[in-house]
Amino acid sequence: MDPSDADASPPRPRDREQRRRAHHNREALEYYRRRSRAPGVAEGGGARNHYCMDCDGVIPLDGEREPQSCPHCGAERSGEARRFFNWVELDRPPASDARALVPLALGGLLLLTLVVLGSLRCFA
Repeated sequence: MDPSDADASPPRPRDREQRRRAHHNREALEYYRRRSRAPGVAEGGGARNHYCMDCDGVIPLDGEREPQSCPHCGAERSGEARRFFNWVELDRPPASDARALVPLALGGLLLLTLVVLGSLRCFA
């Protein structure tokens, strides 16, 4: 026996391992079983296809031509998000952050005005 194997645990029988894993991730296994029955999954898809937010069906990506509705359930594609296999991607950046910065800019301008008026009053 090799001294480096002294701390190694003995290998478990394969059927025991399968029984242990079957109960360990039950929710994840059921989720992937349900996803594999979604429309268009059995036919496969391209390297970069995405999935419908409503029916989980495959929506192929063909370069510039992108369908505006799901070919399986007819749901209109709306919003900025595309759902890939295990992540959601925002495919269009937001229009502008200027609306979020307006209150901060107005607060800074008000503070600057107060400082200038206060300094004029002290030196007057």
